[in-house]
Amino acid sequence: VNTITRRAPVSTMSAPLRRAAALSVRAAFRPTVGVVQWNPVRATIAPAAKLTPPFNGASRGFASDSDDDFKPTTHVSGASAIQAAIAKDVTENKVLLYMKGTPSAPQCGFSNMAVQILNSHGVEYATRNVLASEDTRNGIKEFSSWPTIPQVFIHGEFVGGCDILRQMHADGELEKTLKTAQ
Repeated sequence: VNTITRRAPVSTMSAPLRRAAALSVRAAFRPTVGVVQWNPVRATIAPAAKLTPPFNGASRGFASDSDDDFKPTTHVSGASAIQAAIAKDVTENKVLLYMKGTPSAPQCGFSNMAVQILNSHGVEYATRNVLASEDTRNGIKEFSSWPTIPQVFIHGEFVGGCDILRQMHADGELEKTLKTAQ
């Protein structure tokens, strides 16, 4: 006994596309009797005095009633203020990494590698995200006279970027340097 199973023709369209095509065909055959024409209503525009922002032209900043935990720790502007903030960071932290992103979410492969190297040594280190502020990003390059990010500082001394950190890690020199930082 031969039984032939018939299948529906295979369509090359996806299900949503088939539904959209069916709806457009149905819409094309609907009668157009009684179609309401769209008539836009003129909107009234408020006087210019009511369009001023509620902050009365003040520069964008943080709410005065905001908790200190939500305010940035380094919110300075001007070259000398940036340099002073960077110098303070470098002197206050035994190991400091200026990087793109955060240790949990690096935004650059070199920053990620620097984080992985420091994590492999189990050392405590502070980080600064240079993507948070263009002034800080340019200021750290000027501070260390080093053109790339990430930048590592140990005991207030500039060590280098990712390539130097990786070489020191491979040579075992980084472990010796980090032991003195603890």
